[in-house]
Amino acid sequence: MALNRREAIKRGALGLAGVAAATRALKGSEPKLHQAHQPGASAAVGEVTRAGIDPLVFLEHFDGGVVSRHPSGKTLRTYEIHAIDKEIEVAPGVFFPAWTYNGQVPGPTLRATEGDIVRVNFRNLGTHPHTIHFHGIHQARMDGVFEVVAPGESFVYEFEAKPFGLQLYHCHSVPLKKHIAKGLYGAFIIDPRTPRPAAREMVMVLNGFDTNFDTENEVYAANTVPFAYQKHPITVRRGELQRVYLVNLLEFDLINSMHLHGNFFHVYRTGTKLTPDEFTDTVMMCQGERHIIEFAYQDPGMFMFHAHQSEFTELGWMGMFNVVEQTA
Repeated sequence: MALNRREAIKRGALGLAGVAAATRALKGSEPKLHQAHQPGASAAVGEVTRAGIDPLVFLEHFDGGVVSRHPSGKTLRTYEIHAIDKEIEVAPGVFFPAWTYNGQVPGPTLRATEGDIVRVNFRNLGTHPHTIHFHGIHQARMDGVFEVVAPGESFVYEFEAKPFGLQLYHCHSVPLKKHIAKGLYGAFIIDPRTPRPAAREMVMVLNGFDTNFDTENEVYAANTVPFAYQKHPITVRRGELQRVYLVNLLEFDLINSMHLHGNFFHVYRTGTKLTPDEFTDTVMMCQGERHIIEFAYQDPGMFMFHAHQSEFTELGWMGMFNVVEQTA
């Protein structure tokens, strides 16, 4: 049997131990659990080893495509994106039949500079019709809504990258909620022509997984793997500017959020401005909403970040920043 999220919390099954135990019969093995070592953290966290991505690598990996010169004289960035059906592990011992871009959820983080020509060679290697819909400004014929790509077929998207900011991409085939819930989405960063100030940069795509297909998520995460950044805290240097590209692609829940402990951050709404819109410690987002947030820690130590919906936190959307002294 599968355990829904409310039952998991009611029974005290924090850290997804209850979800893993409830579904172990489907996989024939008991997931190995260990105690979380951070004070105040959820009580038990299991091992996720076959998620399709390494959350620590994904956090700082940006795909700039293959760079060449467009006939117009502009920079041309070419990307290869394939839709692939793939089973991924989304909680200890819990496997999910995902639809992916390039075999991973989220898809690769694409990056270009405003004014570049973006060319995406899309092939549908899956078993259902798919598209890629990019947020931003482009022609109708490149919108990824009506140009549905059947299994085994291909389509080439080509457009100028604009406006600068934090965009995203996702499948727009119907039923739309299913294609997003199954994992067809990713972040798309368009840098301004004048670069932002130097910073340590990270991508966090907020997502979740409905493991028993009841249109309620049993797993919540930043970058797919629940509690990944609790088990492996993100090391940051004291005083260093941190820039997080924060994208909400959670399905079945109207609102998601990010709360930072022991600090405030500057919010750049949609990343389309170079001056901040807000200074806060919590930001709320609907699906598809995204912001760039910037902050620096002035004191060393372990600081939590998480959704400010307690239920989401208890089911995986929680991590730690380990602030350390600057090294020479």
